[in-house]
Amino acid sequence: MIPVPLLVCVMGVWCAVYLADTLLRSSVTHRISYESWLASRGLMLSPFHLRWQTTMFNRLFAYCARINPRAQYLWFNSGLVFGVVAMVGSVVLLTQTLQQTLAQMTTDNPRIGSQQALQVVVPGVNLPTSQLAYFFIALLLSGVIHELGHAVAALREQVRVNGFGIFVFVVYPGAFVDLFTTHLNIISPAQQLRIFCAGVWHNFVLCVAALAFLFLLPLFLFPMYSTGGGALVTEVVQGSAADGPRGLSVGDIVTGLEDCPVRGVDDWSTCLSRISLTPQTGYCVPGASLQPSWAHGRGECAVRTVRAPEGSVKYACVPVRKMVTGTRVCHTNDDCAARSHAASICVTPSLENQTRFIRVTHPPNTHMLFVGYPPHLQYAVSLTNFLPRFGFLHLDLPVFLETFCKYVVSLSGALAVVNSVPCFALDGQWMLNALLEATLVTVVTDRQKRELIGFSLLLAGSALLAANVALGLWMVTAR
Repeated sequence: MIPVPLLVCVMGVWCAVYLADTLLRSSVTHRISYESWLASRGLMLSPFHLRWQTTMFNRLFAYCARINPRAQYLWFNSGLVFGVVAMVGSVVLLTQTLQQTLAQMTTDNPRIGSQQALQVVVPGVNLPTSQLAYFFIALLLSGVIHELGHAVAALREQVRVNGFGIFVFVVYPGAFVDLFTTHLNIISPAQQLRIFCAGVWHNFVLCVAALAFLFLLPLFLFPMYSTGGGALVTEVVQGSAADGPRGLSVGDIVTGLEDCPVRGVDDWSTCLSRISLTPQTGYCVPGASLQPSWAHGRGECAVRTVRAPEGSVKYACVPVRKMVTGTRVCHTNDDCAARSHAASICVTPSLENQTRFIRVTHPPNTHMLFVGYPPHLQYAVSLTNFLPRFGFLHLDLPVFLETFCKYVVSLSGALAVVNSVPCFALDGQWMLNALLEATLVTVVTDRQKRELIGFSLLLAGSALLAANVALGLWMVTAR
């Protein structure tokens, strides 16, 4: 469900802005000066939509368009090829996503939803409010790079750029360029296609660049941060199982979960997954220390289970921390006999269902002892692979860079896919029209028939995108 406070806040802000705009426009004394102020600053306001346009970047666009013309010719031709391929690929991807969404609606299997490449994002619902800044900045950056591609490509094809702008629709930011329509209509379809494909092409390049930066981040941060020495705790959820005096703290370095070594965040997730799927680990404890505390049944002392040497099951109450400190892990009594000269017994915690007893190693502190469902431990803490080499370095810098790059990869890639769809009001509409004019003019000589083919394809693409968005929103907000 959509959080009511967030919805009320957004609606309240827009209602206040629109009310102020209406009052100023209806005022006899302030209407002319207010409208002049908006026009001089390139501002336009309508319900749930604020737009700003300027010409201050036109010289920058013109300068970029003059850099190495031959290389740019190859660059934008590559974008043309990518745009055509992406238009077909986006339809295939949306069709697959729609099938997965319909399958998810008829089943309770959570794995189907996690396999989807595209998902509708609603701030405050499936996007944590703590990461809204990452989302909006990455979305705005992706939009600016997208429009930069259109602007430079247009100037190369002798199409005038009237201006560049930024807008906010409800809560989503974006960017746009205003091209001179007359120039755009008189150039060839191939030239038009290079302009229309430039946006998704630059989104793809930005996605790849962010992915490469994310992959090379350990190398870039090597002088300041090291990796491979464990997983550094950057946040502990207050009140969770990992919180408390004997729990984990920000700055702790986790090096192991039971006998599973942890060298980074991936190892942490892998170890927790393995612990969830395997039987509870036991501990080698000297048998003599257990004899005084044997219980006749679990009902008298349902704290720990002991697998006795003869193979039967007995129960004993033992001091947990003392028992597991410095002891080896085991699965059978034979494991203890092979590793120790003393007569040790493999003692296994007595737990129900999927609950696990996990010993978390984070030197130089004593072990943190966790009892519960392993995924709860994974969600209780935030970790990073990067360990600062110097005390003055901030723990969150690598986390910020990692998170921001991941959002840029996701959002820029999503913009490339969505804008490639042959859909009304998206780049895909103009890409499809230019492609049909460039390829079908000799096959289908009647212009009206070509337009009918284009309209049919656009209608199908629009219906496909609308179905994905509508069902995606319903899955996110209503279930």
